Formats: sequence, C-alpha cells, structure tokens
Amino acid sequence: MNKITIETLYQEKKDELSLEIVTGKEFLRQRKITTYDIFRPGLALAGYTGIFLSDRILIIGETETVYIKTLAKEIKDKRITTVMRLGTPCIIVAKGLDIDKKFIEQAKRRKIPILRTSMSTTPFIHELSAYLDYKLAPTKYVQGTLVDIYGVGVLFVGKPGTGKSECAVDLVERGHRFVADDLVKIVKRGSILVGSGAEKSNRLRHYIEIRGVGIIDIFRIFGVKSVRLRKRIEVVVELVLWDEARGDFERIGIEKKIKEILDIKIPRVVIPLTPGKNVSVIAEVIAMNYLLELRGINPAKEYDIELKRVLSEKEISSVHYDEHIE
Repeated sequence: MNKITIETLYQEKKDELSLEIVTGKEFLRQRKITTYDIFRPGLALAGYTGIFLSDRILIIGETETVYIKTLAKEIKDKRITTVMRLGTPCIIVAKGLDIDKKFIEQAKRRKIPILRTSMSTTPFIHELSAYLDYKLAPTKYVQGTLVDIYGVGVLFVGKPGTGKSECAVDLVERGHRFVADDLVKIVKRGSILVGSGAEKSNRLRHYIEIRGVGIIDIFRIFGVKSVRLRKRIEVVVELVLWDEARGDFERIGIEKKIKEILDIKIPRVVIPLTPGKNVSVIAEVIAMNYLLELRGINPAKEYDIELKRVLSEKEISSVHYDEHIE
C-alpha cells in the first residue's frame, strides 16, 4: 500500500493549495496518508462517532466552524476532544478560517498537525483528492520502453539486447513520440495504466542508451514534438529471440494474448526476432490494427469467417480472364 507523509503533501502543494502550518510542524514527517478519501467531522462534532474514519484527513469548513460556535463550552470541548482522540493524519481548515483553541491544544497533545488553506472548502477537497489519488495510486516499475505510436501507448518488453531502445529511436525518427526507456513507471488510474519515466527529473526522462553509441538526448536531437512525459499503456509488445519463442506467437491473430499489470489486462503481442526484421514497421501495424479493433473491425476474424465460407463450398470456382489484364 502506497503512503505519503504530511510533509510531502505540504512541500509539494503548499503554493498550489495555499497551505500554511497552524501547529505541529515537527510532526509533519511522522504522520502518513494512506487514502485519497477525506472526512468531514460534522456528525462527530454533533455527537455521533459510530462511523469515524481515522485514516482520513479531517477537513474543517465553514459549516463545522459555525456549528462549533453554537455549542456550550463544556459540550464543545468534550466533542472536540473525542474527535481528536479518535485520530487523523492531520486537520486542514478551509477558507482561511480560525480554528478553535481546543483543536490546537488537543493537536499538540496528540501530535497531529493542523494546516490551513485560503481556498473554499469544495474546490479544495477536489484538488486535494485528485492529488492524493495520483500519489497513492498502485504503482509498478517495469523494464521496458514506452512509445506513443499513432496515439497508442505501446510498451516494449523483452530481455536486454533485444533492441527495444533501438526500435524506439527508429520510431521517433519516423514521427512517433518517445515516453520512457529502461525503467518505466506504471501507475494504475482507475481502469487504465499510465506509464512514464522513473526518473525524478523530467529532463532526464528524454535520455536513452543505444549500445555502441552511448547516451543520447531524444529531446535535443529530434525536438519537442518527439517526446511526451506520460502515456496511457494500451498494448504490450514482447520482443523474443526466434530460438526462444518456441511457437509462442500468433500466426493469424484470432487468439488474443493478455499481459496483466496491476490487475489490468492489456493486449500482448509476441514478436519473434530474426535478422533483418523491421520491428518498427511491425509496431506501427500493431498500433493501427489496435485502432481498427477499437472501432469493431477485426481483420483476423473476418479472414477466418471468409476462409471457412470458401472451404465449405463443394467446388472452388476458378477465375479466368479472356484477355491479359495488367
């Protein structure tokens, strides 16, 4: 399960989300977030704590703030103490509102950070949830090369030396877009997989190693149109040496192979390598064939249906021409 600290949230989003620390700066690194869902403690402050989600960030907006002010001090202090005792990674106060001193007192006692944002509550929740959804999404790292071919994200995998990087360079030269090489970071977003370079610096993601040449910069050689930072992965192409393929590849294409990554099934095509085989052109055909199938066109099935129809005829008719036609 992925997790991030409150310190990471604050450092990465303090400007965009207009965050400031009210109290508990020393606890930012200790407290961790494990879910993108948030929790508004309105019912808990009203006295009902039967369902309290302590693993979520507490958001206190204008509704909670105004309601607290209507309570007698003894009741207010008791309910705030109960909420804080149940726990939370942190509290964030929206709209730049002041927070009751009892929250601050309990936060210091229980080592819970309190942040504040100047944003309105609902827009802030949307922005925060989207950020946490991305940061906490299931992630996997795969040895391979990712290229955008005609808008289709094609992930090349295979043993070292099978030519994944060289194929990527050839595809870029043919007008396609390079995404990542060597180590591809794959993030699960709902029912799709998004791939990007594993490097922390976006600038390093445009470099690629070509055996015998060394490190080259795709961005500087081919220009800004030749690269992109991330791409949805739609097809996996596995490059396999002919001697190792052992017939594990399709001749017609009716039986579809599947590659499962982070519980998402992706079409998989095995390409047996032989000297002189133009893998780049084959990769383009795979991408275009995938686009056809998205539109309900399946050449392999159409071929199979027509072949069976022809073979079922008692006599195969032959074609004769009365004259030479070119």
